[in-house]
Amino acid sequence: MSECLIHPRPAGPGKAALARFASLPTSAVSDSMRRLVGAPGVLPLIDQCRVVGPALTVKTRPGDNLVVHKAADLARPGDVLVIDAGGDTTRAIVGDLLCRYATSREIAGIVLDGAARDVAELGELGLPVFARAISHLGPYKNGPGEIGRAVSIAGMTVRSGDVVVGDADGVVAVPAAHLDTVATAAEALLRAEAATVAAINDGNWDRSWIDASLNITWFESKES
Repeated sequence: MSECLIHPRPAGPGKAALARFASLPTSAVSDSMRRLVGAPGVLPLIDQCRVVGPALTVKTRPGDNLVVHKAADLARPGDVLVIDAGGDTTRAIVGDLLCRYATSREIAGIVLDGAARDVAELGELGLPVFARAISHLGPYKNGPGEIGRAVSIAGMTVRSGDVVVGDADGVVAVPAAHLDTVATAAEALLRAEAATVAAINDGNWDRSWIDASLNITWFESKES
């Protein structure tokens, strides 16, 4: 019998906080956190993939998904399972059966620092799954693992209760303590980008900032 440590869960974000992130792209969210937060290489496995929800974190031994099954039992509707499998891509941690069960539990999505499989079936299922790689090799089920501890997903720290935002560009996690600040900044950024798009379409985008940021030296042609 293998050890599974389960940590207390925070209350998590309210519906109003989640609603603010529902339409915010990952690019605007990460830009609003000084472009320092993200999980490079952890990408969606299916088209039209978007997820927003509170994280339920899982730390599992690379190549093993026993504790992930337990986390699926404990997850609340709307949760995003965030699985730290050490970045190992040799064996799939999730596949069709586990993802079907997650869907039956109304889990919103899965973010995995590791590999997944059964991509065709996942596409039919429609569950947002973000992973580092694809591997047909199945997982072991020996444990050990932890649920609810802070984890690292491709260098991005995620704690249970943080808000996970995922789309075609990847995933980003917003710390629970900074939801309002990040959402406000991202909303302002989108308004500024909309103004820039309008200026581009009108042919009057002010590009003076480029030369103002560069020390340019022009060389004269030596051709006679």
